Amino acid sequence: MYAFLEPKHEMVRKLVRQFAETELPKEVIDRIEETHEFPTDVFDKMAACGFFGMRVPKALGGQGADYRSYVIMAEELARVSVVANIWATTPNSLAGGPILNEGTDEQKAKYLKPVMDGKIKICFALTEPEAGSDPSAMTTTAVKDGDDYILNGRKCFITMAPLADYAIVFARTNPDPRAREISAFVVDMKLPGVSTGAPEKKMGCIGCATSDIVLNNVRVHKSNLLGAEGSGLKNALATLDVGRMACAAQAVGVAQAALEEAVKYSKERRQFGKPICKHQAIAFMIADMATKVESMRMMLYQAAWMKDMGSKDVAKYASMAKYYCCETVQDIVGKAVQIHGGYGYMKDYKVERLYRDARVMTIYEGTSQVQQMVISRAVLK
Repeated sequence: MYAFLEPKHEMVRKLVRQFAETELPKEVIDRIEETHEFPTDVFDKMAACGFFGMRVPKALGGQGADYRSYVIMAEELARVSVVANIWATTPNSLAGGPILNEGTDEQKAKYLKPVMDGKIKICFALTEPEAGSDPSAMTTTAVKDGDDYILNGRKCFITMAPLADYAIVFARTNPDPRAREISAFVVDMKLPGVSTGAPEKKMGCIGCATSDIVLNNVRVHKSNLLGAEGSGLKNALATLDVGRMACAAQAVGVAQAALEEAVKYSKERRQFGKPICKHQAIAFMIADMATKVESMRMMLYQAAWMKDMGSKDVAKYASMAKYYCCETVQDIVGKAVQIHGGYGYMKDYKVERLYRDARVMTIYEGTSQVQQMVISRAVLK
């Protein structure tokens, strides 16, 4: 039992691990990699299990679970499949978060319940070609026209965009870039003027398509504005605090899987007359991996516990967890591939996929360098 956890959290771990290992065996994951499509039946089962509403309050039809339960769910799914983790965490963070933060009762009723039930998909459209780490530099605009806003611009690297029914689009509602007045809108992807680019050919995270979203004179009714005009950037940053914990949990799950694969292989592979785990060079690599996995997990659970306790410092600790876990997993999966030798480079072995899936973790939902900015500002203020 970890210091920050209670018996109920270990029960969540047990149930999610059982689900992941049962519903996502190797043959299913291999098929996802080949087809680039996530199985509909597994998606529906995740919805039925309540994964998509894990952190949505019970009053709104969700599970009402705390953040520690949420990150454990994310960790255990990522241990088996990163893309399953993405499908399960997105409704709780990037898709549901902005609506939970600033949505009206009507907006919550209209969008959250169908998302939790797996009836609709919502993507989070913040990043632009020239506005990645600096979202305040975005050029997408929303111009008021009577009871509507007219949106123009282009978003890029939007996870789930080609598959989404709606997008939470962030756009500038004041043409003066110094004003930083950015607003958030729920945009129906079927509206005239909305289009998506071809799915990106990604290194990893196969099974959840990513593409551009292009907005060409898209007319959106004012009822689809989330919160007050100009509050969108604050909403996005608050959402990313939660998303960063999910990213850290994703890294912990992948690191745990890489460690398990390295231990298993090192006991089976023999060189110089004995299993390679009996060679000090390999044994010490595994010791280093195991120590780092535990330190990652403790940082993650501390951040989630602080969120549950209502700490004002949670943004700093969420960034610390995201930064440390997503950087450290790179070292761990690298060592796992190294221990496998030539086999680690082959797609027949799980560590090859783990290596590819892990690489984006230092980039999305705030690069490691952005996390360093957040952390240093909190420490130096």
